[in-house]
Order: sequence, then structure tokens, then C-alpha cells
Amino acid sequence: MAETAESSTNVTLIQPSNLECKNLYDYLKTRSSAVLEKLYNHPTICLAVYRELPELGRQYVIRILFVEQPVPQAVVASWGSQAYSKEHVYVSKVLTELSVWLESPIPGGLTGWILSSTFKRNLKIALLGGGKPWSMSSALEVDSKARDVSFLDSYSMERWECVLHYMVGSQQQEGISADAVRILIHAGLMKCDDVDGSSVITRQGFQFLLLDRQAQVWHFILHYLDTVENKGLDLAECLTFLFQLSFSTLGKDYSTEGMSNGLLVFLQHLREFGLVYQRKRKAGRFYPTRLALNITSSQSQALLEEDTPKGYIVVETNYRVYAYTDSNLQVALLGLFTELLYRFPNVIVGILTRDSIRQALKGGITAEQIIGYLKQHVHPQMLRGEAKQPLPPTVVDQIKLWELERNRLTYSEGVLYGQFLSQNDFNVLREFAHTNGHLIWCNRDKRTMVVSKAGHDDVKKFWKRYSKANSSPHNLTEA
Repeated sequence: MAETAESSTNVTLIQPSNLECKNLYDYLKTRSSAVLEKLYNHPTICLAVYRELPELGRQYVIRILFVEQPVPQAVVASWGSQAYSKEHVYVSKVLTELSVWLESPIPGGLTGWILSSTFKRNLKIALLGGGKPWSMSSALEVDSKARDVSFLDSYSMERWECVLHYMVGSQQQEGISADAVRILIHAGLMKCDDVDGSSVITRQGFQFLLLDRQAQVWHFILHYLDTVENKGLDLAECLTFLFQLSFSTLGKDYSTEGMSNGLLVFLQHLREFGLVYQRKRKAGRFYPTRLALNITSSQSQALLEEDTPKGYIVVETNYRVYAYTDSNLQVALLGLFTELLYRFPNVIVGILTRDSIRQALKGGITAEQIIGYLKQHVHPQMLRGEAKQPLPPTVVDQIKLWELERNRLTYSEGVLYGQFLSQNDFNVLREFAHTNGHLIWCNRDKRTMVVSKAGHDDVKKFWKRYSKANSSPHNLTEA
């Protein structure tokens, strides 16, 4: 019997890596308690954290905000119905991991909850007023070249689309710096090609392109924050400034007076990504754009409506896709999962085919993401009439079927056994492998079978013992 080592993996085809988009809670819980304590020294951060807490968590915080001694944990648990005990446990975990409240002993052996003194003090300032004014709120003279909201929207879209154009590999790749490319690589959205060293998009990068604008910016900024300390910047200082920007007013200019050198560098990076507009590096003022407003909030979709493309896609039951746009970026995004047929000055015609969908699936995009993107950008005309769904059900079902078709095969790593000298030898070894859960596949007619890589040693040892006990020719070779 001869043994051939054959291995195949299903890491890239059957289990593609998915993009993990952290919300504010997921990000802050990875920070140390010392960093959180430093952050909570700023009322804006306390307000942003409070705003993003679960509804039950916000109620707990407000109820004990003005209580100076620990509140027994049993008392806090009694504020909600027993039917919501799971929610209470989850909220308690969230507040603890964010260091919003702490456990504190109570006379009599009980344990209570008490808000962090720093968080409590600064949340009161945020809700009731007081405290020191922001450094960027210094009075400024009237800007002789003031920028209106429409200009800021246009500027932020142009700057952010430079990053997206670079990712999709379109011809419009001017304006992106090497620092931004390094962040894309650090985030796993792009990687260096093994052949020529150029940057190429990854599976997670494909998924990133189909996210809404706010999610894209937040995900990118989080990975940028992972690198600020390597640049010699203070993470807490940068986060504080970012939170202050999220509460700023669109169309209003702010002063750079009193900013540290590190913050001025951070401001230039935000300028490059389109979160702020500044005429010159040494200008004493800047304008936050719509991308920076409520960047940390999951409830701010409405604020970004003017900055996101309007519905422009029409999908027909014959799988034809009509996109009423002249944006090269939108055309490139559609090209990720459609076969483009014609292009006119203001409309693109494409078709959803099995090959185009399979190519997208191979790149890491899922059927749900494709359907979600089409729904997100569907033309208003498709929402009129009696149609209850923005997309034809036949098209939606077929995209899902093409995904299931691709995933119907599973790949396992194993070792091939063949060239048995007798049918009895094959049957004995097959039975042993099957009984012990090592058998993956077998063919009785050809006396061939495949065992798992993990069970290969056991099967090999059994075969040696069996051959020795039965005086069978030991014809085991490894290839």
C-alpha cells in the first residue's frame, strides 16, 4: 500500500475573512483603564460615551449620577423587570468594561455600584454646563474667505473619494499620501503584491467599499488611531480632539490657537482625509466637514444624507443594471460585481451574471453585501407603485443561489492511501479509520481512501501493527 500526502485548505474559499467594524464601545473597551481615566477628564468624551450606551445603561447612569454613595447591586437590578435580566447583565458588563462605574463594598457585606468620580464630574459639566471652554472655541475675526456648507460637502467628498479611488485601482488616484496608503495596509484593506510590490485590494477591502460613508470613515480612523503613538502623538489627546469635532457645528470656523504641535499634526492628517478643511497649514482657523460630525454616533445617519450619493441604480428582472451616474468611483464599485456593457455620458448599463457574482464572491464580497449595496443606492423610481421590495425578488434570490452554489463544496486537509495489495487489507484499514473518525473519503473499487491529517499518525501506526501481526507485506511508502 502506498501513501500520498495531499492537502487542500478551505481558508480562502469557504471561510473568507469578514471585515470587523468596531463601534465606540468595542473600541474603548480595548483601551486600558488609565487611558479611559485620562479620556474621561473631558466632558465631550463623557457625553459621547453616555450617548452610545444601551438605553438601559443610560437610565442607570442618570439614576445614580447625583448619588454620592454606592448603590447596592441588588437595588439596581430591581429597577428593571425580571424578564430583562439578560439585558441587565449585558449592560452591567458594558458599564464595567468602559470604567463608567465601579464595584464598591457596602457596610454589611453587600456590593454596590458607584460611578467613576471623573466620569461623573465631567458628565455633569456636559449636561448642566460649566467647566473650561474648548481651546478651539477661541473668538475669531470674521473670515473674509468663509466657506459655506456646500463647499465643505464637496471638499470632504472629493478628499474621501481619493482614498476609495486608490483602493479600486481607478485612474483617478492623485492626492493620496504614502501615510494614507500605510494605514490602508495596516487596516488589512490593502496589501503589497508579492510580484511587483504594488498595493492591491484585499477581501476585507472589497467589503469596506460597500459600507456606507460614515462606517468607512469611522473604521479608517480607528486604524489610524492605532498608529498615532508610533508617530509620536498622544492617543488620548487625539481622541479628545476627535470627540470635540464630533460635537462641532457644520459651516462654523474654529481656532487653532492653543493647540499643541501634536494636535496640529493630527489636524493636517484629518485635513487630508476630508474631516476638516483648512486653507493653509499655518492658517489660524479650520472648518469641520460633515464627515467629522457625530463620527462616533451610530444614530447619525441622517446627518450624512447630503454627503452620500442619492439613489441612482435601477435593477430589472432580466438582471440588467442601469446606473444614472457619471462618477468614476460609482462605476468602479458597480464593476466589482456586475459586467459593464455600455457607458454613456450620464448612465451606465451592466448585467448581473453568474461569472460577475462569482468573481465578487471570490474577492470576499458576500451576497448580502451586494444586495445591501443595491438596496442602499436604489433609484427612487423603484420605490414607487405597488412594489413592496426595491429589488426584483428573482434577482435577489438568484444572487443568493449563486453564493450557495459556490459554497456547496467543502475542503479538508488529508492524506491519500492507495495501492493496497488485497481487498481485505483495504477493508481492515478503512474500517479502523471510519470507526475512529479519521476517514474522509473512500473508493472500494479502486482501493483508495483519504484520511484526515490529524488522524494520519494513528492510521499509520495501526497499519504497521496489523502488517506485523498478520505477516502481511509492509508496503507503506510516503510521498
